[in-house]
Order: sequence, then structure tokens, then C-alpha cells
Amino acid sequence: MEVFSLIADGVLTAVQPVNLMLIVIGVTVGLFIGAMPGLGSVNGVAILLPVTFLVPPTGAIIFLAAIYYGAMYGGAISSVALGIPGASTAVATTFDGRPLALQGRASLALVTAALASFVGGTVATVFFSLFAPLLADVALSFGPPEIFALMLLAFATFVGLGGDDIPKTIFSICFGLVLAAVGFDTISGEPRLVLFDIQGFLRGIGFIVLAIGVYGIGEMLWTIEQTRGEVTTTNPKITVKGLASDTKEAVQRGWKGTWIGSILGFFVGVLPAAGATPGSLMAYGVAKMTSRTPEEFGRGSPDGVAAPEAANNSASTGSMLPMLTLGIPGSPTTAILLGGMVMWGLTPGPRLFIDESEFVWGLIGSFYISNLVAVLINLAFIPLFIWMLRMPFTILAPLIFVLSIVGGFAASRSMHDLWLIVIFGIAAFFMRKFDYPLAPAVLAIVLGPIAEPTLRQSLLLSSGDPMVFFTRPIAAPIMIIAIVLILLPALKLLRRKRHVAAG
Repeated sequence: MEVFSLIADGVLTAVQPVNLMLIVIGVTVGLFIGAMPGLGSVNGVAILLPVTFLVPPTGAIIFLAAIYYGAMYGGAISSVALGIPGASTAVATTFDGRPLALQGRASLALVTAALASFVGGTVATVFFSLFAPLLADVALSFGPPEIFALMLLAFATFVGLGGDDIPKTIFSICFGLVLAAVGFDTISGEPRLVLFDIQGFLRGIGFIVLAIGVYGIGEMLWTIEQTRGEVTTTNPKITVKGLASDTKEAVQRGWKGTWIGSILGFFVGVLPAAGATPGSLMAYGVAKMTSRTPEEFGRGSPDGVAAPEAANNSASTGSMLPMLTLGIPGSPTTAILLGGMVMWGLTPGPRLFIDESEFVWGLIGSFYISNLVAVLINLAFIPLFIWMLRMPFTILAPLIFVLSIVGGFAASRSMHDLWLIVIFGIAAFFMRKFDYPLAPAVLAIVLGPIAEPTLRQSLLLSSGDPMVFFTRPIAAPIMIIAIVLILLPALKLLRRKRHVAAG
């Protein structure tokens, strides 16, 4: 009962006039930051960090957390409306959100994303409130073998994303892993895969560069090729009755993906160095694997929108937990929030809940309020986002190109990355033309930088013995499940061939 009393006190702190105003401003600003390709929550929180000197410490962190929340919601907007992920956390939303928009059902995609984000954020905040110390201990027990096992499980969920063509899916994953390996070796520090000794490759290939190239330039080229230069436009209609109908359909067809994303996203977000991007991609893969109609995924499934959106909001809340309880940031954005707390004289760690109880529960209370404010603002702006889709593609295509280039440059301020965006866009177009799945490659470049060092650290700890993954109590069951899921498509293919032969 004491926990409920503390939550109530925290909510009362969050709804104080100054804090409530900061939440509304933060969520609104975050929504548009998240929707701008190349910005995302990391840049948004970093840019606006100096603004917090104007308000008290509690209000400052509440404001930054509200920006984080708003950006998680906003990432879905450009994914649906333009086919460009606003941030890496919204890449999986593009898989089904964009096809729905092209079918004239953008309002369904945006409503599904908003509602799933609300449920994901709320579920995560409840878990956070009730189980913070316990989950912090679980997160601490995850060493390199456990994190690698989790990454392998994520790859396993995506083996089925390429449909029945398993060789093309495996090629796509390997291609992504090669791109993830460009730059300096994580352990020896030696440069590797530096093409023609071009200095820009020493920094590695940024994920946002790949995402904008593949889903911005690549999608634009694909649409131009499909329409053969005709003046095309989607004609989505938005009415109060239609919005109510979309809300009902979003609940009916997206509830399963919402709950998968909410629960899975939170527990992935809690793990240090995991974050919302792997959580959203894993949730999408699991939602497809458990769906009764997996063939709808990639063609406009509400579940395919709900799962990653619920997961990235849930994971963003989960990533706050190790930051507050252990002083370990769970994502790049929480690393900036951690810096803000230290700047204000707050020391994250186990003592924070005791020494700064009012601040901690005020922040947790703001999660509930921010989540509610975010869904209301998001739903209110849906007509504006729908308006964007009424533009003819002859106008929209140059806009997508300009946003892709500006977003790519804003993220790194490097001409090298702009050339890579164009090259990846052309490569993605040809991969799609020859029916190679793009999602596994995107997953590989996200998880590769996490999976490779944890694999090598695990083998160094065990003197090269791979049984380290099967002798640890947490890593072993995750590895076994991952191996089963990897072999499952091959077993289904063999069974199908036997049935064909018998027929």
C-alpha cells in the first residue's frame, strides 16, 4: 500500500502548474522532434538540456523526460506519412505503417501507433513503480553471455521475416552484419573494412544513415519506379466518425501486438545497452511469429504497427530504471538524462530512492501524466499528419529527398554520410526489386554492434569455450529458444517439401 501512496504523491507533484506546463511543452516539442528524420530523442534532449537551467531540478528532469516520451510517439509520424523513420526506434513501424498509408488508411496506422504507445508506456510505468529494485537486480545479473543470447534471440525472431526464402533472409542478415563491422575493432582497436582507406569509414556506419537511406531514398525510388512518373497521391479521409471507427479497428486488430510489445519492450529496455530499438524490432518479429495471419505483416497489419510502437515506448520507460536505481544508462537518451541529473546535484543509484524520494516519485508520476498528455496531443494532430499525404507524389518525392538529406546531415554533419545515404537508398531499391528482404539487414546493423563485443567478451571470459552460453542459468534457456526458432523455418520447409512429394 505504501507504493500506491508514493505514486499518488508523485502524480500530485507532476500536476503542479509549473510541472504540468513543462510536461505539455516537452511532449509537444518531443512529438515534432521525433517526427523529424535524423533528430530523434537523443539530439532533442541534448539540444534542450541548457533550457532546464531556468526551472527547478525536479521540473528540469520532468521536462527532459517529457521530451523523451513525445519523441517516442513522434517517430511513428514520419514512418507512416513519409516512409522515413523519425528515429531508429521507429524503423519497425515503417514495415506496416507505410503500406497502410499507401492504401489510404494512414489514420488507422496513426491511431494504432498512438494507442499502442499509450498502453506500452502505461504498462511499463506500472512495472517500473511496483518492481524497480527487483528488476534492477535482474538487470545486474545480465553479463556478456546473457546479452549475446538475447541478441541471438532477436536474430532468431527475424529469420522468418523474409518469408519462405530463407537463403535471401540469411544473406540480408549477413550483409547487415558486415556493415555493422565497419570501423575500428571493438577489442583490438584495429581498423577493419575501411573501403579504399576513406577516412569516413573509420567512424563506422551510423544506423540513422542506413535507416534514412533504406526507408527514405529507397522507398522514394521504389514508388517512382512503381508509378512510372505518373502524378499519384493517396486520398485519405479524416472525419470524427472515421476516427472513431479506426480507433475501434485499432483495438480489435492491434491488441495482441500491443501486449507483446508492452511486456517484451519493457524487459529489453531494462537491460543496460539494449534500449528501445532492439526492443521494437524484437517485438515486431515475435508478433509476426505468433500471429495467425503472418502473411499480412509487411502489407499493412495493425499488429505490425502496434507491436513496435508499444515496445519502443515501454522500453524507453524501462531504460530509465537502471539509470535511476544503478546509475547505468539503459539507452543513449538516458545517458544524457543521467548527465542532467548529475548536473543538478542528484546522484543516481540505490540511495536515490531514499535520499531523494520526492524527486524520484515526482518523476515516476510524470511518466503517467506525460503518457496521457502525449496520446491526447498525438490524436489531436492526426488531421495535420493526414493532410501531408494529400500532396501529389511529384511534390512529396522531392520533399522526402530533402528531408532525408537534411536529416542525415543534421545527425552527423558529414558529407561522407550523405553519400552513404544515397548509396544505401539505391542499394535498397535494387534489393527490393530482386525480392531481398530489407528488415533483417536493418536488424543486423542495429544489433551487430551489441552482439559482436558481447560474443567476444564471453569467449574471452571462458577461454574460448562456447559452452559458457549453455552453463549459465539465464543465458542457457534463451540460447536454446533462439536455436529452436532459427531451425523452425527450415523444419517447416522440409515438412512442406515432404507433403509436396507425397502429393
